[in-house]
Amino acid sequence: MIFYLEGHDRLNPVLQLLICLYPDEEHTRGTDVTRPQGEYVVSSLAKDGAALIASARDYTGTRVDLRCPDGMREEDHELSEWLRRALFLLLRPRLPKAPDWGMLTGVKPSKLVLNMLNSGLTPAEAGERLERDFFVTPRRRELCMKTALVSQMYRDQRDSKDIELYIGIPFCPAKCSYCSFVSNDVRSRGHLVEPYLETLFYEIAGLGRVLRETDRRIRTIYVGGGTPSILSEDQLERFLTRVETDLDLSALLEYTWEAGRPETITADKLRIAYAHGVRRISVNPQTMNDDVLRGVGRLHTAEDLVRCYELARATADFEINMDLIAGLPGDDEQSLLSSVRRVAALEPDNVTLHSLALKKGAPLRFGGTGELTAETMDACHDVILGAGYEPYYLYRQKYSAGGLENVGFARDGKSCRYNVIMMEETGHVAALGSGGVTKLAYRDGSITRITNPKYPVDYIGRTDLIDRNLQRLTAALGRD
Repeated sequence: MIFYLEGHDRLNPVLQLLICLYPDEEHTRGTDVTRPQGEYVVSSLAKDGAALIASARDYTGTRVDLRCPDGMREEDHELSEWLRRALFLLLRPRLPKAPDWGMLTGVKPSKLVLNMLNSGLTPAEAGERLERDFFVTPRRRELCMKTALVSQMYRDQRDSKDIELYIGIPFCPAKCSYCSFVSNDVRSRGHLVEPYLETLFYEIAGLGRVLRETDRRIRTIYVGGGTPSILSEDQLERFLTRVETDLDLSALLEYTWEAGRPETITADKLRIAYAHGVRRISVNPQTMNDDVLRGVGRLHTAEDLVRCYELARATADFEINMDLIAGLPGDDEQSLLSSVRRVAALEPDNVTLHSLALKKGAPLRFGGTGELTAETMDACHDVILGAGYEPYYLYRQKYSAGGLENVGFARDGKSCRYNVIMMEETGHVAALGSGGVTKLAYRDGSITRITNPKYPVDYIGRTDLIDRNLQRLTAALGRD
């Protein structure tokens, strides 16, 4: 779609809304609004005396004008919301179905609600505003409210000394076709694992010094990837020993290790992890359909996954999370529902259901119509909710199937603190390893980001960069 901006230059809110509403189209900004071309839309801002008017019009002559609240200024952040609202109201009638998330485009809808609660609104008032002002459906509103209240609980429990820790192991037995994370296939990159660990050990020791100097306490550790269980027994033993030797874990509340794929799991690895304090693991099928697994490049079967899950249960008292992805190529509604039912029947402590996120312009290829509908996702949610789980964290991605969401569900209150704090940006998260992005979220709403090299080959041996980032971390923690 061709779009024009008139009277303002707020490109991102306009473009992000168009991407959400029309994910399969190219969106191009026009250069001369006085001579618009094609099937265009115009987002405009004008003044009526002291008031601001947010407007949208299209090539048919249809127009929507919204008077912004009294006192709003052109530099106010909230103005973007009004520009998006005018454009959404213009385009909604031409959509086959109004989006369940309304005009929301951000990846953190629960954070929007949390901000409302912080401003003094009651939960009922915040929920009403989601429907009235952002056009979110009642079902998504309820989902958003539940996850926002969990986020509020974890935020209120935090102490100013708390910090969460992510450690990345970006290696996998094979690269999945849908994966957008930085991960390296060990069949061709296995020689990088040892030098990567040596550099990571250097960074872990440095972080330990920084946290002691700044009087911080680690509350959660999340070892992600990649597939961290790709490490051998010896490598895992050395890695976990360095973590507990160089870091003070006396205040640790939660320790997660992504065991990931069943072909990388052994009883010895599970025993090593448990002996070093790991109490939460992920055993991730993504789907329980063998044909779909083969199609996306997974090297295991659904039965392999079940055996791995049973091994983990028999080996130690872990809390177990299982991930599923809705929208995988070759899947359909009945296959997806079958996967959800099989996973729920295993009774893991957490179930995380993702909607597949695709690169721009990539076909969805889900089922007969090529679309993942909200009705299909709702049916999956109903199975999980009916098995005794409740949603505890939520996020969205660009180009996600059907514009839908990723939701973590927990039973018996066993939610993952790290996931909530990291996603809602309600606390400090230090990230180690290649691709790590440290995010320090301050109480005034500002965020400081410190980024490591993205790829292992650029991270390995770069102790100079690590030292610089640790210095930046020390200074940034001094702001508290």
